[in-house]
Amino acid sequence: MMSSSFPWLTALIVLPLLGAVALWVVPAGRARAVALGVSLLELALGVAALTAFDVADSGAVQLSEVHGWIPAFGVSYAVGVDGVGLILVLMSVLIVPLVVLAAWREQGSLTVATDQLRRYLALVLLLEAFIVAVFAARDVFFFYVLFEAMLIPVYFMIGLFGGAQRRYAAVKFLLYSLTGGLIMLVAVIALYLQGPGGPQGFLTENLTGLTLDPTAEKLMFCAFFLAFAIKAPMFPVHTWLPDAAQQAPAGTSTLLVGVLDKVGTFGMLTLCLPLFPDASRWAAPVIIVLAVISILYGALLAIGQKDLMRLIAYTSVSHFGFIVLGIFAFTSTSIAGSSFYMVNHGLSTAALFLIAGFLVARRGSQQIADFGGLQKIVPVLAGTFLVAGLSALSLPGLSTFISEFLVLVGTFARHPAASIVASLGVVLAAVYVLWTYQRMFTGPDKHGLAGMPDAVSREKWVIAPLLGLMVVFGFVPGPALDLVRPPASVSLEQVGVQDVPATAATEEGSDQ
Repeated sequence: MMSSSFPWLTALIVLPLLGAVALWVVPAGRARAVALGVSLLELALGVAALTAFDVADSGAVQLSEVHGWIPAFGVSYAVGVDGVGLILVLMSVLIVPLVVLAAWREQGSLTVATDQLRRYLALVLLLEAFIVAVFAARDVFFFYVLFEAMLIPVYFMIGLFGGAQRRYAAVKFLLYSLTGGLIMLVAVIALYLQGPGGPQGFLTENLTGLTLDPTAEKLMFCAFFLAFAIKAPMFPVHTWLPDAAQQAPAGTSTLLVGVLDKVGTFGMLTLCLPLFPDASRWAAPVIIVLAVISILYGALLAIGQKDLMRLIAYTSVSHFGFIVLGIFAFTSTSIAGSSFYMVNHGLSTAALFLIAGFLVARRGSQQIADFGGLQKIVPVLAGTFLVAGLSALSLPGLSTFISEFLVLVGTFARHPAASIVASLGVVLAAVYVLWTYQRMFTGPDKHGLAGMPDAVSREKWVIAPLLGLMVVFGFVPGPALDLVRPPASVSLEQVGVQDVPATAATEEGSDQ
């Protein structure tokens, strides 16, 4: 790991924590400005950290710090990022100020509105600190603590500020996540007992490359993978997500699906593969089947949804199937595509949830049938929703196309059948996006929506950066791919699989 003279990652973790504390002591009327100022400062700090990162060596862990935390149990405060970790941190610190700005008046209808919004924004900043920390954690036990700690702010963000069934959705989310986390804890302890021990026994680098009993390795892999599959979410452990997305405020759904759920696929890539390489190869065929099922199942259920927020949630089940497929296809092209897909999915899903939140706030309903004919009434919201939807269906020229293409091409090089079947998800995506747009925005106004206001300046500032990045990454993906390609090659080396070029014949590769 390459250390840095300035503790960039610690600063990125501490700043939002201090902001969350500050929100409890500043006057309630200044809560919005403080939260926005802290989140923008965090974004600036993230950009500064990028300048200190050596992109040419993005496969190595950089900006690292290691400090003793609980030496008697081998636990350290250890942080560091490779290219994948850094780009996910940057995505997170970009989305948070947009959520804060979107929530400027989101809680205005609640009793004691300013105090309610103060609490909500404090939870947002607390969650941001945990998210940055988990993407940077290089100690397995520290990662587990953060993995569970993230549940606390999300639970309250759903349970306190959500819809009519918010308590049910919050408890369901918590039970699913806690179950997976506790099973993973057993494997974390078992893995530590197989390692060298000592005051830094939980460091990821000290637990990589161990000679493990084959049965024990498979059991530990399954425990880790289950926790990450729930978090992702992935079929068949995804059922908490539609309820959470339906009941949570739009900003919470944005953070939950656009950012937090990436911890699941990030964990598969950075913990499952290097810690359990033999078990990863052993489980890959089954996981690929589950990933393909997730792609088709999520897309089909999205087509049948009547609730807008549930529809967006099911599209994410489908998209996460692509990400998992690329990781376990074991080619450098597919893994790089999956890493880039995590970022692009975050951008498109954040845009969809936030624009949907603006529409729901105006209409007072999440039912798709309660909309119609909005293309002429709110052209800015209609146009931006369409662009975000086209990104979700991987239209060429928008960023998600690049990552989905890399996943499918890279997977075809080793598993052509899986890639061909997964391609049907692209067709289904066009159905659920375009049909939703048709029902909500085209045709006559059947519901007396003619007086609905279009996007105001604040909402345009929320949407513009997301759409701008979709276009930029769609035409100029090189800088982002430079960050994720070297870590993909490192992952293949760790799992002990020879790369298969995306243009090579696949008959031989399919048998590996």
